[in-house]
Amino acid sequence: MPFVIKKMYVPKKQKAFLYLVNELGYTQREAQRFISKGRVLVDGKEMLKTAGEIEGEFEFIYFEPITKGLEPSFVEEEFVVFDKPSGVLIHPQSKKTPYSLIDELKFQFGRDANIAHRIDQETSGLVLCAKNRVSERDIKMMFQEREMQKKYLALVHGEVKEEFSVEEPLLRFQAQSALVRMVVKVDPAGKPSKTDFKPLNYFADKDMTLIECSPHTGRQHQIRVHLFHVKHPIVGDPIYGQSEENILRFLDRELTPQDRIENSGATRLLLHASELEFELYDKKYNIKSKVDFEKVAMQSL
Repeated sequence: MPFVIKKMYVPKKQKAFLYLVNELGYTQREAQRFISKGRVLVDGKEMLKTAGEIEGEFEFIYFEPITKGLEPSFVEEEFVVFDKPSGVLIHPQSKKTPYSLIDELKFQFGRDANIAHRIDQETSGLVLCAKNRVSERDIKMMFQEREMQKKYLALVHGEVKEEFSVEEPLLRFQAQSALVRMVVKVDPAGKPSKTDFKPLNYFADKDMTLIECSPHTGRQHQIRVHLFHVKHPIVGDPIYGQSEENILRFLDRELTPQDRIENSGATRLLLHASELEFELYDKKYNIKSKVDFEKVAMQSL
């Protein structure tokens, strides 16, 4: 379990965040964030005031990364790239999350290493990670300025014959139902979004097409929603194109692999981050996934 509780002792009264800064080497911002999230316990109770004081014995919920042996596919002095398997979270969802990619990164490259962007848990493929705080800032700025070109591979339902683009605004759907809090939809009130699509291979016996997806913007679920909008949902998508009953069963982890195949066509979301192209520190990079996604996709049907 990455989050462990460690007992600590402070001989003289002092502010908790200063102890975390001076003794454990965190930045002030990190220390105060940990306190606000309840990771400092006094007499078994969470200290939530960032200016709170400690004296004597207290407990700190410490992130202790573990490894499952996932090696990066590309390593540079300032950054690394992992080829994330489907099903692996980028960050832990809670203190009970047993493993996520951030475990592997920090276990191998130290506490200052951090993930620079996100892909969905069920999406596989390339994830760019910074080795230190300076490169993290620079890489995140590169994403913010849209200086990163990304390509994905997706297996979709139906035949796609021609290249096409979808330029539809996307809005995170706001409603009372817990079901739709994570759902994004095409809506005039949403944020501008554009994705280019190119068919690569049509499998007539399955009526499915392998396509290349090139997003110009980085909205949540962008590729999934744009493809659903043009009636070519991604094979294995447990949300878009599914009934409310099946979405709830997925969220409650009640769907068996066979249920997933019957409902959506595959045991996992068949979307893969396949290529990253960018320039960093005056050097150009074009990094491609080493995974044979077409083979993986066929094995998931």
